[in-house]
Amino acid sequence: MRPLHLASAALMFIMATSTAFAAGSSLPFDYTPDPALKTASRGELENRIKRACVVVQARQRGVSEAQLARPCGCYAMRTLRSFTPAELQAYRDTGVFNDTGRVKAQEALDACLRR
Repeated sequence: MRPLHLASAALMFIMATSTAFAAGSSLPFDYTPDPALKTASRGELENRIKRACVVVQARQRGVSEAQLARPCGCYAMRTLRSFTPAELQAYRDTGVFNDTGRVKAQEALDACLRR
């Protein structure tokens, strides 16, 4: 996937999940997961998660994306390592973390951004 497409996909994911969380639902009504998730390698998944983290955290914290490369890489790696096969499959199927995956991701984010 080209960098521009990756950034667009990350922003679409962020907007979709933000809308869903605000509405109290796990997914918005018009959200369609990226079909590439089904066949993406673990490394590709890690890069997608890292990129989404960088974009969201930079915007929320008002810092440059470059400052978040290392902590978001830590977050993506820890998150994927902590997932059970079922949680990983749920992410591949829906494009968002399920309830148990979301808890694990938040724990990884807290640990990695504290460093």
